[in-house]
Amino acid sequence: MARVPADWRSVQRIAQLSAFQCAVKDKLGKQNILLYGWINPSINKSSSSYSNVPLSYDLAANKVELDQAVLVFEKQPDTTQTDHVDYGFRLLQLYGTNYRYTIMKGILSDQLLKHNHLYGYDPVEMYGTVYYPHVAQGMVVRFGRYISPPDIEAQLTPQNYMYSHSLMFSVDPYTFMGVNAMIRVSKQWEIMAQIHGGNDMAIWSDSASPNVGLMARWASLDGRDGIWAGVNSIGVGKARHEHDNLQQIVGTWGHKFNEKLHMMTEAYYMWEYDAPLGGTGIDGPPLLGTGGGTGPIMPGKSDATGVVNYFQILTSDKDYVSIRNDYLNDPRGYRTGYKTAYSSHTLGYVRFLSPMITVRPELRYEHAYGATPYDVGARRDQWTLAADIIIRF
Repeated sequence: MARVPADWRSVQRIAQLSAFQCAVKDKLGKQNILLYGWINPSINKSSSSYSNVPLSYDLAANKVELDQAVLVFEKQPDTTQTDHVDYGFRLLQLYGTNYRYTIMKGILSDQLLKHNHLYGYDPVEMYGTVYYPHVAQGMVVRFGRYISPPDIEAQLTPQNYMYSHSLMFSVDPYTFMGVNAMIRVSKQWEIMAQIHGGNDMAIWSDSASPNVGLMARWASLDGRDGIWAGVNSIGVGKARHEHDNLQQIVGTWGHKFNEKLHMMTEAYYMWEYDAPLGGTGIDGPPLLGTGGGTGPIMPGKSDATGVVNYFQILTSDKDYVSIRNDYLNDPRGYRTGYKTAYSSHTLGYVRFLSPMITVRPELRYEHAYGATPYDVGARRDQWTLAADIIIRF
């Protein structure tokens, strides 16, 4: 995932440190094993009466929800040395409504795909890492289940600029299962190569098929610009057994204006063959505009285009303002179930009350140009006033 630029490190440190985490690290000493997590409830007031979909995460209108309760157990390999091969791992367990977006077919996926439960559990990340210091200027290999590498936004709530997500992020790949290698070629260049079983599918799933990806990261010498772009997933690209097999080309550009202002922009093109209307099928009972079975198969190629821009204003070492504008075009409805283009516009404020607690209120407006997808087909647009709180431990 794209990371917060260097001028935001003071804010990022506040977000990441906790007394418990430090105590565990001290206790485990040289093993450098960490145990930590967070609880993330939210509340929203919406112009829709029942469902906020296709808005993701705060999907139920006018409700208080537990988005994420997360426990992380991990060891990072020591990549600051060049003497020896080192090892690590990461196990991340999630409970809450957000499991509906991260769930992987073949891993406890009946909670969503068969029963359409609002709340559920998902082991979002389960991977090992090996660091090879003498391959180029260092190579880190991950194997197992890991989060899709591109995007400004992230599946895990502390890694995001604001509470809600762009429409384009809501419908792209979330996790992969496979092998991923990141190679540092020079001070300015890194290359990532991967092979996996397809978006959000365990390799033993009856929907999985081989996909590969190749991306590159470049950073300017003055640290003001960075680009992260390439092919995230390409293979047969055909939906199988009621599940998407998304193909994606994606790029992100970040620019730092000064110590208080920076922006990030991302664009992607996704496609798929013989896709079901509305994407991966949920066979459970209808809930918030989802469920009820798989949509009709649309022969041939379906595609979608997305663009998002984030503009951040650092107001102190404990708070900032974030402005997001994004656009999603889904002309055949294979991502959202409605044949239309969308735009959304969000103003967010983030305040770190302490190293352990963060609050993120926001105001959002979104509009569909060719259909009425909001509130289960009743509205063309939607306003939401929402907020979440991140409590770390």
